Amino acid sequence: MTVTTMTPFLRNILAADAAVSGAAAILMIVGAPYLSPFLGLPSGLLFWAGVTLVPFLALLLVTLRRQSAPRLILIDIIGINALWVAASFGLLFSGLVSPNILGIAFVAAQALAVAVLAELQFVGMRRATSAAASA
Repeated sequence: MTVTTMTPFLRNILAADAAVSGAAAILMIVGAPYLSPFLGLPSGLLFWAGVTLVPFLALLLVTLRRQSAPRLILIDIIGINALWVAASFGLLFSGLVSPNILGIAFVAAQALAVAVLAELQFVGMRRATSAAASA
């Protein structure tokens, strides 16, 4: 099993992902009934999207506590983020929901933020692997 040392850059990006994911989970779980009419998105969709973030947040927090992490776990985190982005844009284009302009902006903005985090995590993982190989 290949292990990646948690560099400060990688740790900071994972911490940012945990902060964003935690805030989004709380916002969507607690605020679903209030956000729904404002965004034109179903309350149940917002609530359950927030609930799905809870185990992901737990994975991030457990990974952050380690000095090194299995490379496969880091790849899983990046993959989960990529799936979130694809599902978010897929939802917008599926016709299954009819969000208003604020709802479209909400879904697109959080998807783009997650895409940036995934890219930075990939860069951080590659840098950590490169640094370990040259040491």
